[in-house]
Amino acid sequence: MSLRVAIIGGGLGGIATAVRLAAQGHQVTLCEASPTLGGKMNSWETHGFRFDTGPSLITMPHVFREAFEAAGERLEDHVDLQRLAPVAKYIWPDGTNLLHTTNLPAWLDTIREIEPRDVDGFMRFLQLGARIFEVSDATFLRRPMSAPPDWRVFKSLRHFPFRHAWGNYARMVNAHFKSPYLRQMFNRYPTYVGSSPYRSPATLAVIPYLEFAFGGWFVTGGLYRIVQSLASIAQAKGAELRVNAEVERIEHGSGRVKSVRLTDGSKLDADVVVMNGDAGLLGQLIGDPAPRRVHEDERSMSGFVTLMGMREDMPGLDHHTVVFSADYRHEFDQLDAGDFPTDPTVYINAPSRSDRSLVPGRGEALFLMANAPARMTPWDAGTTRAAFERVSARLVQSGFADLREGNIVCDHWTPRRIGTTYHMPGGAIYGKNSHGWRNAFLRPANKQQLNGLYLVGGSSHPGGGTPTVLLSAKIATELIGKHERA
Repeated sequence: MSLRVAIIGGGLGGIATAVRLAAQGHQVTLCEASPTLGGKMNSWETHGFRFDTGPSLITMPHVFREAFEAAGERLEDHVDLQRLAPVAKYIWPDGTNLLHTTNLPAWLDTIREIEPRDVDGFMRFLQLGARIFEVSDATFLRRPMSAPPDWRVFKSLRHFPFRHAWGNYARMVNAHFKSPYLRQMFNRYPTYVGSSPYRSPATLAVIPYLEFAFGGWFVTGGLYRIVQSLASIAQAKGAELRVNAEVERIEHGSGRVKSVRLTDGSKLDADVVVMNGDAGLLGQLIGDPAPRRVHEDERSMSGFVTLMGMREDMPGLDHHTVVFSADYRHEFDQLDAGDFPTDPTVYINAPSRSDRSLVPGRGEALFLMANAPARMTPWDAGTTRAAFERVSARLVQSGFADLREGNIVCDHWTPRRIGTTYHMPGGAIYGKNSHGWRNAFLRPANKQQLNGLYLVGGSSHPGGGTPTVLLSAKIATELIGKHERA
């Protein structure tokens, strides 16, 4: 029987849920407050330059294929995936640099040049990540939190590396690598989910494993093509996707959802409501008299982002470059204290090096990002200018030309702007941080206590990152099929 489903939020998780439910014949209406779909996985164009404003590469492409296959479609018929080789270039303040590739023989040769003794450490590190993934895939990534264990769980737990996986991530990295360069490189991975390597559990070793196992991938035309393709499929299956449609309240009674009310005064009756947004805002939406808010100390990191359109080509620049700070631990101490670092690590995404359709003939489309605390500090013109001066100084000190010269486009996204645009307190990109195993693995459940209410997205189970967001949509859809009746 067909259910009336209202989806709040048109991020990747909300759109993927709309695809799955519409393909099953349900009446789906998705409401997105912004003028465009995609949430943080969005796009911006100006002066002939096109930028992805969110994720810049994907891994686990099979999970994306599953999202398309749920509607009887093929991923390859809609988007063109390119495997990145190398994945990134890493640069240190003393001039040391290396190319990071997921080609194992080539990568082992790189390690031998840096520190021959770390070849063995890396293989043990990769094995640790593989064992964590084996357990996670069976017990966590594809199952709701409430699901009872089955034979796959017990089989996987027999191989779980208990001794190494529950400690501190940075200490675990130090135990596997002697080279300070490799230590700093692998300590960067918890930032993929907005967290500090010095406060995260060692279980996050699964993140670098995923990159080696499944590669890093780019989409021709930009990652926003994935959003556009899934949105088109959802509409073709009968889903209604509304933009500029902000929901202000989830109405309920007798222990179950009834409808959603929009800020324009209109109302959508619903048998099921799916919230795709920051889970910390759910209490406010359901009218909880004392909604619990995520404390600033629990928030994931935000970012200070600059989108730059450069006038001239930069042939010496790689698709992805990471320019490290001189003191990584001090950088995270400042972030933990709520301050933008005096010497930030800078990530540069230059997709125009792989795809010239993103620029108006000549030039480069650059995405620069430095980690920033998720605090609602003023971020006025002076604060923003000072942050960009620090980013620029780090790049110049590491051998780059001054990007403040020769640019046609220069647009800053501060944590405040990110938070306001995407309704994320403080601009926390992943909701809660992953500091400690509870925050890392006990995210808000996809099925809520209020009957008919479900969560999808990076701030709910199973967590942040584009593949896990798609898995949250799959889990939520399966739970709706199990628990809801028209």
